Amino acid sequence: MTAKPITTDSEQPDQEIQISPLNGELDLHTFHPGEINSLVPEYLQACLEKGIRQVRVVHGKGTGTLRRTVHAILARQPSVAHFRLAGQQEGGWGATIVYLNQP
Repeated sequence: MTAKPITTDSEQPDQEIQISPLNGELDLHTFHPGEINSLVPEYLQACLEKGIRQVRVVHGKGTGTLRRTVHAILARQPSVAHFRLAGQQEGGWGATIVYLNQP
């Protein structure tokens, strides 16, 4: 799976990076908000293909805008059984735990 990270002026904005390793944790801090709509479903699909059924999506605390966007995306995914805000040991309200359906 590939995605374009946030770039600085000295970097090429169209350069794609490989997201690895696929470990069930997606940290959105390095991605542009416009990429989230495609990135999250692609990552969940890749996790399903690898047999990962629980995913931690780190969206940060901030103003809550990114968290709400992530939750709206998750609510539309047929592969998502349910999701919840992370507990204190999992990152608190700066992360969401996603449970994926069995194939």
